[in-house]
Parts: sequence; structure tokens; C-alpha cells
Amino acid sequence: MTKKITIAIDGFSSTGKSTVAKQLAKELGYVYVDTGAMYRAVTLYAMNNSMITEYSFDREALIERLPSVDLKFIFDENLGFAAIYLKGENVEEQIRKMDVSTHVSTVASVSEVREKLVSLQKRMGEEKGIVMDGRDIGTVVFPNAELKIFMTASPEERAGRRFKELEEKGEKVSYEEVLKNVVDRDLMDTTREDSPLVMAEDSIEIDNSFLTKEEQFKIIKELAEEVISQG
Repeated sequence: MTKKITIAIDGFSSTGKSTVAKQLAKELGYVYVDTGAMYRAVTLYAMNNSMITEYSFDREALIERLPSVDLKFIFDENLGFAAIYLKGENVEEQIRKMDVSTHVSTVASVSEVREKLVSLQKRMGEEKGIVMDGRDIGTVVFPNAELKIFMTASPEERAGRRFKELEEKGEKVSYEEVLKNVVDRDLMDTTREDSPLVMAEDSIEIDNSFLTKEEQFKIIKELAEEVISQG
């Protein structure tokens, strides 16, 4: 039997981590987990319960209510991957909106939020055969992962991709607004006190500023197959 490994894909926002992680999981027959969706769902919960607004964040209220934040991944045949459910509701579409993107790094910086979600993520990966993407997968969640990828691209390139994606979904945003969001999130993600975004020493860095999705997938698939074959 081919051995199963744990694959951790980290990197900056809008580098296409989720897209390539989904492709890879499907190709290998592995479980895919989008940890960013988990933080976005908690952010949506905070917004829906008036804990976070454009100008304020009631951190203590969120911490107090965390035990009641029920998150689940349920496979969606139409999407072809597991969608995230918040308290029994599919929120996959809601969590991708720009207003959630604006606040997610703030929520992700709360240690109690990270503790709850990292605990869930570790449990999901106990059996291996998993591809998980996020900000701290190779450094905190799975420091012993057999394959660690760190994805990056220029802020301008990432903002352009995100702007196009939002436009196609009918959201009315400007490129400048999206670029500011990307830069602000980079700063918050890399400077937060708890589990900042850093590249693990044994990660393989992939700058996809000038790679097509097909080229990127080919590189990562070959890396995965090489590690699996060594077992």
C-alpha cells in the first residue's frame, strides 16, 4: 500500500493556496481542509453577532462565545470539495466576500480563536492523507508534515487576481481597495504575536507571480509524488 503523508501549504493571501490544495487532494485521493475558511467563518460569526464592525472589535465577547461556534466541513457534490458550515448553515459563499476579508486577519490574531481552530485542525490530520492550507500549517499545526510548501507572489499580482475574482462574482470593489486589503493582511499576518506567518525552515518556497495554474500544479504534484515514493 502506498504510504500516506501530510501536506502543509502555507503562504500569503491570494496566492492560490486553496486552488492548488484542492487539485492536489483530488489527484492523490486525500482529504482537503481549507483552514482559512475556518477563520473566515469565525469572522462571519463575529460580524453577524455585532462583535465586529467597521470601527470596533469586541474581542472579549468573541472569546466568551467561542464555545458555541460550531464548525463542520461537509462534502458538496456541486462544488467538488467540502464546504464549511457554521452552526449548521453552509456559509462557503458568504465567507468569501470582501467585508469578511477585511476583518479576518484581526480575528485570526486572537490567541483563543487560534487555539480552538488549531486543536480542530490537528484532530483532522491524525490519519494523514491530508492536504491542508493556511498560514501556520507547517509551523504550528503540522510541524512534522512530510511535505511543506510556502506560496508567495507580489502584492500587485495577488491583488489583481483577487480583484478579478470579486468582479466575476459581482462585487463592486476597486483594485486599489483590494490591493490595500492584501497589503494590510500581509502586515497583520506576519506581525501578529501568536503564530505569525513565517516560512518553516524545511518548506519549499514557490513564487507563482509568473506561473500559470497548470505550471504551478505540475511542480507541486511532482514534489508530492517524490516524497510519497520515498516511503
